[in-house]
Amino acid sequence: MPARRLSIVLAEDSMLLREGLASILDRAGHEVRDAVGDGDALLAVVRKSPPDVVITDVRMPPGHSDEGLRAAAAIRAELPSIGILVLSQYVADAYLSSLLETTTGGIGYLLKDRVGHVTEFLASLDRVAEGGTVVDPEVVRQLLARRRDDGPLAALTPRELEVLALMAEGRVNASIAAELVVSEAAVRKHVGNIFAKLQLEDGLDRRVSAVLTYLRRQA
Repeated sequence: MPARRLSIVLAEDSMLLREGLASILDRAGHEVRDAVGDGDALLAVVRKSPPDVVITDVRMPPGHSDEGLRAAAAIRAELPSIGILVLSQYVADAYLSSLLETTTGGIGYLLKDRVGHVTEFLASLDRVAEGGTVVDPEVVRQLLARRRDDGPLAALTPRELEVLALMAEGRVNASIAAELVVSEAAVRKHVGNIFAKLQLEDGLDRRVSAVLTYLRRQA
């Protein structure tokens, strides 16, 4: 059984995937209060009975564009304490700023084809439920790449961008150093350069919050 039994609303237009996720969550000891297939239904059930966490895809009926993300942004605006975990095949940033405007609820963005293990997915869910942030590094890399042509990101070197993406995973300097096969001193220098170039205040979280704070400014 999990340390905390969560009430969850699941939004996914693929019935097979929706039922599969519901089964995984149920076996993990959580309560899937509702499982719906479109953004309007997601908003309706959450407004009626707010859960601990919402898990939603990005593209859902009727337009299969960004209905899930729009619904998530609306939920974040109306009920900011609810944790939101976006689980999608796509990296979409149109409503990223709305999702990040409040800090009272957790936020996560994972790519379906990069969730390698059920235990990792459940750990990410727990972190979001506790008010934390979980972002797939590939999401960060793509968002950074889209914004790199102008503004402070243009000043970052390729290595600094790699470090910034790893920071988004919540990695400490030692872990980043091991991943990039460099010294911790080199990582500390890169982190210092990143904060200076992005003009991020020293008091910010030096990992996930730093990246997302900057993305929020740019979104």
